[in-house]
Amino acid sequence: MNSKPGSVMDATSTASNNMVEAVDVEAVNRADDRHLFESRKAIHPKLAHGFFRRIKWAALVTMLGIYYILPWVRWDRGPSAPNQAVLVDFPHQRFYFFFIEIWPQEVYYITGLLILAAVGLFLVTSLFGRVWCGFACPQTIWTDLFIAVERLVEGDRNKRLRLDQQPWTMGKVIKKVTKHSTWILIAMATGGAWIFYFHDAPTLIKQFFVLEAPLTAYIFMALLTGTTYLLAGFAREQVCTFMCPWPRIQAAMIDEDSLNVMYRDDRGEPRGPHKKNESWEGRGHCIDCKQCVAVCPMGIDIRDGDQLECIQCALCIDACNGVMTKIDLPKGLIAYDTGKNFAARAAGQKQKYNLLRLRIAMYTAVLILVSSIMVFGLLNRTILELNIQRDRNPLYVTLSDGQVRNGYTVKILNKKSTERVFSLTVKGVKAARMRLIGFPEDQSPPLITVKPDSLRAVRVFITLPALEPGAFSLPVTFTATDIGDRTTAQTENVFVGGKP
Repeated sequence: MNSKPGSVMDATSTASNNMVEAVDVEAVNRADDRHLFESRKAIHPKLAHGFFRRIKWAALVTMLGIYYILPWVRWDRGPSAPNQAVLVDFPHQRFYFFFIEIWPQEVYYITGLLILAAVGLFLVTSLFGRVWCGFACPQTIWTDLFIAVERLVEGDRNKRLRLDQQPWTMGKVIKKVTKHSTWILIAMATGGAWIFYFHDAPTLIKQFFVLEAPLTAYIFMALLTGTTYLLAGFAREQVCTFMCPWPRIQAAMIDEDSLNVMYRDDRGEPRGPHKKNESWEGRGHCIDCKQCVAVCPMGIDIRDGDQLECIQCALCIDACNGVMTKIDLPKGLIAYDTGKNFAARAAGQKQKYNLLRLRIAMYTAVLILVSSIMVFGLLNRTILELNIQRDRNPLYVTLSDGQVRNGYTVKILNKKSTERVFSLTVKGVKAARMRLIGFPEDQSPPLITVKPDSLRAVRVFITLPALEPGAFSLPVTFTATDIGDRTTAQTENVFVGGKP
């Protein structure tokens, strides 16, 4: 029997279809909900052995050694200056770096260092990919150290995995407490070393334990202890994946000629298990042992290609090379390679490494230019500076006898670590009479004593006879001369008198 539109059967069929669609949509929504959030799964990387692991150990020991030891290195700058080699002295507004002393007005040196660091990072990334992330980043260094402690206390990867699955026993509690206690001690040492860069280290460490140190020292040590413990002990790979902006930025620095850690699938595929004495014909060299995954601190599979999470630590190269040696195959299934070489090898063409590229030349040129400017500036730094500020209100004063007087504030900066005496003279105006407030009037030229590594401001009045009609201002030159080594500094200004 045929049903007509609007019949009971048609209505029933439509309702049934709507119900099926509703059920399907609900099922899809439930399936999607399962991917909205997933708890972090702890990554327990296996200890790798090989060339790149040794480089990482060397980098860890060297950089942590520099960080922890540097505040204790001494540098003799004279009796009136601090003898800490590297010191950021906020109370006295100085930055000391061995033989270099940077004043607040020389902040451009700090800017130059930041430019060099940034461009240097761009250059290294263009050449070798994310080698900074894999070997030198503080997050990588401290995470490596925390993992080493974890491995020492709880064992290597398989033992740690089994320990996590075991019920809580006294042995497990002891291991966990020992591990976390060691992590906290390392984190405290990290925060403690940081605050030593801002105070004299021997003095601060004595004050710290008797609760006489500045409040800021305790605050910053607590902050750095907490962040080190959290980021290196728990967040780890999440910092690199979700918090750090560099993985997104570095893509602009890398091209087809940049060296990156790559899985050579043209040699490795098709992959699969392999038995001893079994033929390799018709299959790749990858035996799917997953050792590259086991040693990865990010928990990824390098065989899946380029990934945001990969920090290019090259531990997968060490793991794979060890397996290749055991099964008598050539090393290099996973290796540093370039995109161009990868394509050339697949096409059977000759491989080559092109290090001299336009962006490399540009980065190198900027490094040389900025470095040259900074070195030139350091070699030609003055140990004496003279600054003159003329009074603006009033511009000048007409005395009762018709003479015109201008007021100035003279600032002499002595960058030496010894006391210096300067004579002050003014040129450019005839018949000028100079008077320094607080100095004998019969002293000519007046002598100004400036303490070591200090600035002294002096009030100066210059008086001239009435200027000729129509005159408004005259150029004047102030000169400060060290009466000992005859070092001089000059600054030009003007003398204002009369109306135009």
